[in-house]
Amino acid sequence: MRLLRDEEESMIPGPSTGARSIGLSAPPPDYCNEQVFQRNRLPARSFFIPEIFILLNGSWRFHYAPTPVQAPKVDNAGIEAAQWGEIEVPGHWQLQGHGIPQYTNVIYPFPVVPPFVPTENPTGTYRRSFTIPESWETSLQLRLRFDGVDSAFHVFVNENEIGYSQGSRNPAEFDVTSAVTKGKPNEVVVRVYQWSDGSYIEDQDQWWLSGIFRDVYLLGFPPANRIDDFFVKTTFDSDYENAMLTLNLKLKLEEACKIELCLMDQYAEVCYSNTVLAAKKNCDFDFPIEKPTAWTAEGPYLYTLRITLRDKYDKENIQTIRQRVGFRQVEIKNGNITVNGKSILFRGVNRHDHHPLLGRAVPPSSIKKDLLLMKQHNINAVRCSHYPSHPQLYDLCDELGLWVLDEADLECHGFYEAVARPLDIPEDMDYKKRKALTFPQAAKFTSDNPVWREAYLDRMRQLVERDKNHACVVIWSLGNEAFYGSNHGAMYEWGKSYDPSRPIHYEGDTKALSADMFSYMYPTLVELEKYAQAEGESFTKPVILCEYGHAMGNGPGALEEYQDAFRSHRRLQGGFIWEWANHGLWKTDGTTGKAYYAYGGDFGDLPNDGGFVMDGLCFSDHKPTPGLVELKKAYAPLHVDIDGTQVVITNRLDFLDLTHLNATWKILQLAYSPSSEEELLGSGHFTLPCIEPHGKGNVDLPTLRPTLQQIQRRSGECWLTISFRLNQEAVWAPASHEVAWYQHRLDQSTDTFPEPIVSLNVPRSIDSELFYTVQGDEFSIMFDKVHGSLSKWIINGKPVLTRPFCLTAWRAPTDNDAAHDAKQWAHWGLDVLETQLRSISIEKVDSKHKYVQINVESYISPPILAWGFETTTTYRIDDSGCIDIIMHLKPTGPAPKTLPRIGLEAHLDKRIEDVAWFGRGPGESYGDKKLSQKIGIYSTTVKDMHTSYEIPQENGNRADTRWVRLTDRQGAGLTATMYDTTNDEPRATTFDFSAQHYNATDLQNAAHPCDLVARDDVVVRFDAEHAGLGTAACGPGILDKYVVKCREMKFGLLLKPYPAPI
Repeated sequence: MRLLRDEEESMIPGPSTGARSIGLSAPPPDYCNEQVFQRNRLPARSFFIPEIFILLNGSWRFHYAPTPVQAPKVDNAGIEAAQWGEIEVPGHWQLQGHGIPQYTNVIYPFPVVPPFVPTENPTGTYRRSFTIPESWETSLQLRLRFDGVDSAFHVFVNENEIGYSQGSRNPAEFDVTSAVTKGKPNEVVVRVYQWSDGSYIEDQDQWWLSGIFRDVYLLGFPPANRIDDFFVKTTFDSDYENAMLTLNLKLKLEEACKIELCLMDQYAEVCYSNTVLAAKKNCDFDFPIEKPTAWTAEGPYLYTLRITLRDKYDKENIQTIRQRVGFRQVEIKNGNITVNGKSILFRGVNRHDHHPLLGRAVPPSSIKKDLLLMKQHNINAVRCSHYPSHPQLYDLCDELGLWVLDEADLECHGFYEAVARPLDIPEDMDYKKRKALTFPQAAKFTSDNPVWREAYLDRMRQLVERDKNHACVVIWSLGNEAFYGSNHGAMYEWGKSYDPSRPIHYEGDTKALSADMFSYMYPTLVELEKYAQAEGESFTKPVILCEYGHAMGNGPGALEEYQDAFRSHRRLQGGFIWEWANHGLWKTDGTTGKAYYAYGGDFGDLPNDGGFVMDGLCFSDHKPTPGLVELKKAYAPLHVDIDGTQVVITNRLDFLDLTHLNATWKILQLAYSPSSEEELLGSGHFTLPCIEPHGKGNVDLPTLRPTLQQIQRRSGECWLTISFRLNQEAVWAPASHEVAWYQHRLDQSTDTFPEPIVSLNVPRSIDSELFYTVQGDEFSIMFDKVHGSLSKWIINGKPVLTRPFCLTAWRAPTDNDAAHDAKQWAHWGLDVLETQLRSISIEKVDSKHKYVQINVESYISPPILAWGFETTTTYRIDDSGCIDIIMHLKPTGPAPKTLPRIGLEAHLDKRIEDVAWFGRGPGESYGDKKLSQKIGIYSTTVKDMHTSYEIPQENGNRADTRWVRLTDRQGAGLTATMYDTTNDEPRATTFDFSAQHYNATDLQNAAHPCDLVARDDVVVRFDAEHAGLGTAACGPGILDKYVVKCREMKFGLLLKPYPAPI
């Protein structure tokens, strides 16, 4: 590690004491005072809404001011003088015509001088009136509750200042009893500040959006005796059979009262009831529960606990609270996180609150759609990144069954840039070295600054208190990317003392001093292996990946390899993909009329971090990307092997057997002839045996025996596909929902694809000054003698080509390419390759196979540089119009090490719109992102071959292709197959292909899909090799086995007219 020189130390900014250091006597405003994060706010409590309430959502009056000083004064004169509009609550003012959204990932969008914020601090003043219903008792304690306000606010009722709060994603509750008048309208005014000192520790990777964005309530509580809070805990005996339900109550009592408890199962049958006397403010009760059904993410069984406060004479029900309870116990045993005594594997995702129209004001219906989609894609865990989510998310996770890593609203990543930039630390420096140079200094701003201790503790308390009664929450997290300091230690100590029943996570604590696990972001597989083996089997703390598999754009790659690592090492307990959904905000350009999902910079927001906010498994409308489909396959809860007629099934679940699934199977014959369709050889179903978690079971399929004998007499390939589906409806999916599938090739065929040339006659040829022309009765093919290219192909009088075939190696950079590889590839000129013709000749071959042969010697290279491909291209044309292209390329000079792809590209006539192929499908596939696509025969259109990523990039590739057929609507066109010519004997091989109305330049020059203009032809690629995708936008690049090496290569491409001439 390099030590800092003295002059460098002096360049590092440190925590500012601001006005207090230059002698200004006026106290700072609340929103610039790190020691004031609330005034008159009631203590944090668990989330429950009492039976008496008014929801104050809806239309509020609104005033927008550029600074707090210019906001209306909260008195009659100030209110009357201001210009008021309307705004919807919940919502963000930037999405309702006031100010603009701004996206940053790491950097702060304001000068770094905590706790101070810009003078230009947009301030939104909200007001509305409410009337206390006549039916409400006069003596009720009345509270205003705000579930989320960004970033800080003062609240007033009837011109009386009630209090102040900050902590955008945390609730705030105020006692307004004395300020409210019954029988007439009461006016509430909320003054919201866009920036506060809290903004320094809310630097999460998302849009900066302001306002009242979660629900607002007026709550009525009993005045004299009431339950203010409660904490339900469940523990099991050593056999995890019988349980103890522990209930802690925080009461306001003016006299002793009775507590009536009733525990009911899912059928409303009473499992336990008891009545106890409560005579003090804090009461703890233990209730033994015999053999309860345990809660897990795989079996989310919930009981209902009814807590009723009654007067001691049993004359009156004072208050009733209903809480759903899941019996589960989280422990770290033998170094592993366990639930109910069993180690678990997190198949998780990170989830921000996001809606493409509403920002973080996400309706519960949208949250439920997200969670259902997660369950349907085999996801079992959610990390609430990087703040507590909407309260109803946790109810839904309890109900649907998802492990939750619940995180404090805390991140201050921007201090890194404040430290690193003055030191000119390059971003390509090793991450560990950058951390060593910058993180200790960055932590001094807030995380390791005792002045901020209470602010940090407040965020931990708010997290734990609100969500403590949810079975789904199995881990607390101290926040994200806030370096590490003494304030994290304080948060940990408080969390463990208040709730020792859950482990605590914090990735920034690299030594796990204040964490119960080691947590990492984006390690390579080699690094992950080291973490797993660091302490052998004597480890006391597990390893999880709080972020991995960065899902930006076309990706992520290599998901299955990470799952293999998790399954291979007991210490590795899975992780959470970054992230669930793109954060695009729907925007219509007022000038051009174009509409698109906007990202950083699209609103004129400066500074910004561009498209880094588009990094999800779902598009911005929360529909699955191909990456989510791939993840479902990687997260599949079972695995299948075939041993003769035995189907060997491995259960990868942690708690359930597999009897909730049905299995259906089919055997398809897939021919190598491009005119063939799939042929069904057999099908059926079978019942799964009771395979215990992590166990194996065998199912015999005797019907495979005659089918296997039949297969050996056929050409082509024969594939067994088994589908595993729910045999009854689940809370998260209908019956027959496919949970997993498996394919196995049954044949051992050595058949090859159709032979390249089988002609009986030599076609006619014409040698003119500029062209070679090869003709048959139904075709004409022209070769440009100037450029050495196949320039024209006509079949039955219809043109096939609009541009010649050429060798290309470039692809439109994916988001993962753009981080590093694309820069290198462009550096080597792979995007601007040019062809120099060295020689071209024609000859007739009249031997066993008869054809005309065109021989082309070329040099393909970029300008400026002194490297290139020496290429020999041999074209063989037979009398049916088949074109056999044999490529031999050899890099010379100082060449690049890798290529994005290598293959032949051409432009076909626009009438060719239908595509069929034998390979992986129906969706796109790449070397490291293809396991979710079944082998089969598929058909679609050129238009639908395109995947519309919200930032256009390379897309739509199909891997492991045996043949492809490209035709017009009348069924006329061409077919293509590829073969390996490395050895003297050609060998059939699979290849990659794509067909679109865009070329690479179109894609890479477009900022949004609406910028793409479809070409008047079809851009088709036939690739001998195509690189994987990796996750280098934030994480490891392409694994070596998926890299295309720049090396000497030989391959053949066989093109045939379709339908074949008779």
